[in-house]
Amino acid sequence: MAVEVDVVVIGMGPGGEDAAGRLAEAGLSVVAVESRLVGGECPYYACVPTKMMVRAAGLLAEGGRVPGMAGDSSVRPDWTPVAARIRDEATDSWDDKVAADRLTGKGAELVRGEGRITGPREVTVNDRVFRARRGIVLNTGTAPTAPPIDGLAGTPYWTNREAVQATEVPTSLIVLGGGVVGAEMAQVFSRFDSRVTVVEAADRLLVNEEPESGALLRDVFEREGIGVRTGVSVTAVTHENDEFTMNLGDETISAERLLIATGRRPNLSGLGLENVGLDENARQISVDGHMRAADGVWAVGDITGMGAFTHVSVYQAAIAVRDILGEEGSPAAYRAVPRVTFTDPEIASVGLTEAQARDQNLPVRTGIAKLPESARGWIHKVGNDGFVKLVENTEWGTLVGATAVGPAGGEILGALAVAVHTEAPTSALRDMMYAYPTFHRAIETALTNLTD
Repeated sequence: MAVEVDVVVIGMGPGGEDAAGRLAEAGLSVVAVESRLVGGECPYYACVPTKMMVRAAGLLAEGGRVPGMAGDSSVRPDWTPVAARIRDEATDSWDDKVAADRLTGKGAELVRGEGRITGPREVTVNDRVFRARRGIVLNTGTAPTAPPIDGLAGTPYWTNREAVQATEVPTSLIVLGGGVVGAEMAQVFSRFDSRVTVVEAADRLLVNEEPESGALLRDVFEREGIGVRTGVSVTAVTHENDEFTMNLGDETISAERLLIATGRRPNLSGLGLENVGLDENARQISVDGHMRAADGVWAVGDITGMGAFTHVSVYQAAIAVRDILGEEGSPAAYRAVPRVTFTDPEIASVGLTEAQARDQNLPVRTGIAKLPESARGWIHKVGNDGFVKLVENTEWGTLVGATAVGPAGGEILGALAVAVHTEAPTSALRDMMYAYPTFHRAIETALTNLTD
């Protein structure tokens, strides 16, 4: 017999958990469905534990920068406290009791299992059927995927999930994929004395960012002893005698471990989307500005294709909740989606890259300021790699994109994100006062350097 509720939320990633909690606190009867961990990928395998790894690796790098600046130093990497902190402080040994209790404490009912849409406003979990008077919210997220390389299937390769759970650092590591995950993991394990090689099919690292970002990161990686192979195709992978061997055509490389960081796939298969007129084979679920995907169905998070970031998922969840509750509010706007790659230097961007803007036939000009040439960069001296790049729409006189690379790239981005989101005139940005000597003062120089 079906149970009548107000809303069923399938998937307790950040957006789903947030939506379920908000709706329950608003007085609705909410069923929250999750087959894995409440909280999703971010707190257990991504954002939180990986940034603990980055923080630890950064401390090692800073310790090594003391000579010639502040005395002498000797740094000895030790992965043990890093693994312990991830296990004890971040993930509770990959136990979601705290998150589950937080959710149910807000009034939602947590149901463990795979949720499937079995009809309009109807979800079946195991042998239980729920009918949602107001509708269904989908937040099923994505999962790591591996490319169809000869010999790869069946080998004990890592994804981000295995890398985060590592209790020991491999003596050597191949990272397949030079995007955000691959870049962050490569630098972390290298700084803990693993011999790392990054392999990327595209002609540069961080292919979705400004080319200057990928070029600078490559320089930093090679300076730190990380091998970088770009523009290469992997023809085969073997795993024998506890060693991976990768054939790149003209070159063969080997390592103790192989990390696959080539992308993720949306968790849509088996969700029953066809029962509400949606396609489970699509790369994403299309939504309108209020997160509506179909009659009585809302979708938030990675599956919407608007950015695989926790902040996008939670932002969308708030909009979906307002719509379900019949509250007024602005529709979703994505012109200023911020993103940060937490390498050293941090690579932070918002809005469009120069290439993306030109692909949209926007009249643009750009300005770049190199961080080492700024007062703060000169003071910082070691570890001061970076720049600020601005992309201006000359017709509108506003920024449509910006990149901040440097020791505090993600923090510098805050000001740039506000500028892009509010469509602040570049003339007003030029008239601002920028604190001296700060890294963000490079924004002023980049504005001065705007040229066609």
